[in-house]
Amino acid sequence: MKYVSYPFNEIKRLSFYLATEEFLARNYPEDEYFFMWQVNPTVIFGRNQLIENEINMKYVKENNIEYYRRKSGGGCVYADFSNIMFSFITPNFNKDFVFSTYLNKVADLLKDLGLNAYVSGRNDILIDGLKVSGNAFYQVNSRSIVHGTMLYNTDLSVMVKAITPDNEKLVSKGIDSVRKRVTNIKDHLPITIEDFKNHIKNNLCDQEIVLTPKDIEKISKIEETYLKDEFIYGKNPNYTLKKKSKTEAGIIEISLELKNNIVKRLNMLGDYFLIGDEDEFLNNFKNITFTKADFAQVLKDVNIKDYIYNLTAEEFLQILF
Repeated sequence: MKYVSYPFNEIKRLSFYLATEEFLARNYPEDEYFFMWQVNPTVIFGRNQLIENEINMKYVKENNIEYYRRKSGGGCVYADFSNIMFSFITPNFNKDFVFSTYLNKVADLLKDLGLNAYVSGRNDILIDGLKVSGNAFYQVNSRSIVHGTMLYNTDLSVMVKAITPDNEKLVSKGIDSVRKRVTNIKDHLPITIEDFKNHIKNNLCDQEIVLTPKDIEKISKIEETYLKDEFIYGKNPNYTLKKKSKTEAGIIEISLELKNNIVKRLNMLGDYFLIGDEDEFLNNFKNITFTKADFAQVLKDVNIKDYIYNLTAEEFLQILF
């Protein structure tokens, strides 16, 4: 695996590092690549989440916390300079293999430091039962990208205040709750953040490449797509029917615009992981009658698992009907 370095030491916006992932996926078709990055206080929400549902915007703006949307699914997370972000790019397109192989590699590196670390659920790494890393997955140009957090010494109280809706009781309960579920590396090891990063880099990668100034120009161009208002805020049209449920794939909310019980528009929100083209999937249900039988008929010809990770046709139908 090759480690990717920048030709500078300055701290960039989170959107720049997300753009780096895309650049590598689009321009480096072979080999596996890995890099680590840190940002100033920032909130990152998933591709299919509504910003107003995820962020305490008043607190975020008052405390100069940046916020961005990423192109992977999953939930909203907070990062500061004491949180290390990992990015892994591979030509392997098997999402189960990619997730399992990569996350277990990282967990093994934590075990090498004497930590009781293991992979849990669909995308987390735990230490002694407490979450230290959450990860998300998406695909670009037939390449798989996994990126995630590694909590080194993040201020958990700021984390909860930034990503919890603006309600004092919810914030207070959230801080108590997150302290019981989440942990920092520094709570378990007398190791500096730089020594920790070197341990990960030296044991995960056997080569290193340095991006060129021309590469940086191309990355900056990709970054522009992350900074557009229509991408950050998304579209939130009115719908006549909304259905929401928690599944193995994550929290899923489906909104439909119906006319004479005919589906005119669908939208999906939540912290699930996309594999295929979401619009392509949802377009299969346009202009059909909103009945379980008609939706089930569509799903006989459309494999939902080609589009949404870990979601079954039965669960999709159960959400709606």
